[in-house]
Amino acid sequence: MVARRRLGRRFGWLWAAYAVSTFGTRLAFDAFALIAILVLHAGPAEVSVLAAAGLAVGAVVAVPLGPWVEFRRKRPVMVAMDLTRFVALMSVPAAYAVGLLGFVQLLVVSVVVGAADIAFNAAGGAYLKAIVRPEDLVVASGRFESTNWTATVLGPPLGTAAIGFFGPVLTVVTDAVSHLLSAAGIRAIGGHEPQPVRAGTKEVRLRFGGLFEGWRYILAHPALRPLFLNTVLVSGLIMATSPLLAVLMLGDLGFAPWQYGLAFGLPCVGGIIGSRLAPRLVARFGRHRVMLTAGTLRACWSLGPAFVRPGVAGLVLVIVVEFGLITCMGVFNPVFAAYRLDRTATDRVARTLSAWSVTSKATVAVMTGLWGLLAGITGPRVAIAVAGLLMLLTPFLLPRHDHTPHHERDLARSPT
Repeated sequence: MVARRRLGRRFGWLWAAYAVSTFGTRLAFDAFALIAILVLHAGPAEVSVLAAAGLAVGAVVAVPLGPWVEFRRKRPVMVAMDLTRFVALMSVPAAYAVGLLGFVQLLVVSVVVGAADIAFNAAGGAYLKAIVRPEDLVVASGRFESTNWTATVLGPPLGTAAIGFFGPVLTVVTDAVSHLLSAAGIRAIGGHEPQPVRAGTKEVRLRFGGLFEGWRYILAHPALRPLFLNTVLVSGLIMATSPLLAVLMLGDLGFAPWQYGLAFGLPCVGGIIGSRLAPRLVARFGRHRVMLTAGTLRACWSLGPAFVRPGVAGLVLVIVVEFGLITCMGVFNPVFAAYRLDRTATDRVARTLSAWSVTSKATVAVMTGLWGLLAGITGPRVAIAVAGLLMLLTPFLLPRHDHTPHHERDLARSPT
């Protein structure tokens, strides 16, 4: 079977490292917000600043990291970013233990962790492309996607239970240790990684203009440009409406917290299903067709929550809508990730992924703020409906033509 391909020892260690750190992060889901509320007695404005500023400032800090990562061995960069996250996160329980924890420290740590996340993912994507054959990229990306959704299903409920028994600071310790274990797993890969070749003196010095090479490459690429615009807009619209739906369900409609958790936890199983189906669908129908179809279907669900009503029927509606959305995302994400890696030149991968991630995080922060203002004027239901209508336009940004050469298409669809 396609999904059961053996991808080698190096991929196995990389996957294990990703799994450990992802579960640790999901276990500590919303830990900083809970620490700010329960320990520092922060108000809604401060919690919102913590969430938005961490994303936005972390993305800005990460801008020079893309070119820096490009011309360095990727495994040491990944280990360094894991250790950076470990030290930054451990500073929170250390400060709490001596009574010195403050809001500013939480904000700084969230920025450092956000920037390290971007650098780690950029290096990880480049390393994945180096160790996995092009025809196996969808399978490899599907395994990462399945792991992500499995952690999303299990992590927050377990983390919430742990917070109830031990407090939110302990979940931050768990997250920190998961990055330490991830660094150990990446070190265990072993083997020699060649030093990336620098093409010329312009790439040796990280001049101001060179910081934007990732964006220039994306916007000049006929296949990556529409995907870039599509994925950034979709993620921004989804994340911008997330807090509004929480306000609508928990406030206006009176759903209990456990019902809200069920409405968004149970549908994550769809992500596992979708990511498991993705390699099989690609083997049968081809990568571009699957990506185009899943990307189009992904846009059809976000209008549904605007019509949610109180009671069981409303809860079922949210569960069905979220299940459909997440299942489509589970199919689309690994196919898109493989396509992006395959279409990006080897000496541009880190800068491209870094630019992509920086833009996505900054867009989420900006759109979350804008939709909060819109909801303040029109109410959360109208703001959610506006986002849902805009989502219906996003399929027009998907690449309409397959830019993969014919011989590569045949190779990607090979079941062996």
